[in-house]
Formats: sequence, C-alpha cells, structure tokens
Amino acid sequence: MNHLPEDMENALTGSQSSHASLRNIHSINPTQLMARIESYEGREKKGISDVRRTFCLFVTFDLLFVTLLWIIELNVNGGIENTLEKEVMQYDYYSSYFDIFLLAVFRFKVLILAYAVCRLRHWWAIALTTAVTSAFLLAKVILSKLFSQGAFGYVLPIISFILAWIETWFLDFKVLPQEAEEENRLLIVQDASERAALIPGGLSDG
Repeated sequence: MNHLPEDMENALTGSQSSHASLRNIHSINPTQLMARIESYEGREKKGISDVRRTFCLFVTFDLLFVTLLWIIELNVNGGIENTLEKEVMQYDYYSSYFDIFLLAVFRFKVLILAYAVCRLRHWWAIALTTAVTSAFLLAKVILSKLFSQGAFGYVLPIISFILAWIETWFLDFKVLPQEAEEENRLLIVQDASERAALIPGGLSDG
C-alpha cells in the first residue's frame, strides 16, 4: 500500500537525475567551460588534427623510404644511369623494380589527396590503395624473377607490403576513432555550455 507505482518511481528518478545534471552544469566554472570550447574550436580551425598530420607524415615517409631503397638498388646493380635506363626505358615487368616505386607514388598521391587535401573521414581511400598494393605485389612476387636478383628482390616487395598495411592500421584504429572522439567531446561541451547559459546566473555570472 505504501509503495508508489513503478511509473511514478521512474518519473521521480528521472526528475531527480535531471535536476542533478542541471546542478552539475550550473556548478561548472564558466571560464573553464569557455576555454575548453575555444580549445576545441581552435583545433577545428587548424583544419587537420595532430593524429591526421602524423598519418600524412608516415605516408610521405613511405614514398621516401621506397624511393631510397630503389635508388640504392639502382646503384648496386651497375650505376644509376645504366640501371635507370634499363628499368625505365626498357621496362620489364618480370625484372624491374620501377613499378614498385610507381606503386609508392600512387599510394602517396591518393592518400594525401584524400586525407590531407579533401580531409576525408572514411576508410575507402586507404582500402583502395592497400588492396591495389597487395594484389600487385602478390602477383609480381609470384610471376616475376625478383628473387633471383639478390636481396632487393625480397626487401622492396616486403617493405612496400608492410608499409601499406601499417598505413591502413594507423588510419582505421588511430586517426578516424580519435577524430570522432574529439568531435563528440566538442558537441558535449557545446551542449553543456548552451544548457548552462539557459540557467539563471549561469555563464553570465563568470
């Protein structure tokens, strides 16, 4: 007899939670709240997050590292001029490393365009570059004669394959989740500031 109906209890609990949340918002230091909002907005105005900038640097490192290995391979196999003419002008899919270098250029152009210039927030571009890289390298390793040409026949394909998958992992597990988390925090802080501004004596008291 003395127990309230379940619906009334839920209503009272919800009302108490609402009042508690309003008290918490009201207790927020307005100066700290506005400083946090300005901090998040400042990050948005920069246009590119720190973690995305790190990803773009790694993509650049991918291109430069593969280029360096290719230049070393050119020197080892008889000098840059002679080997360059043989691998580029007389390109042979079964023995040339030039296409692996072009693959690194392809990854660099697509990823920088997608994630630095267009600031894409989706994984389709990295999926494309990784799929193309993996398929091409697997076919080249199976069909070509790279393994008969010394250590670089192993090093260049393996390094290119590993770098492409590291880029995929970094974007999918670091860049996109962290940026989504930062965006959610900004929305929460902005919502809190709007609610606090509606409370008499809220942000105006700061």
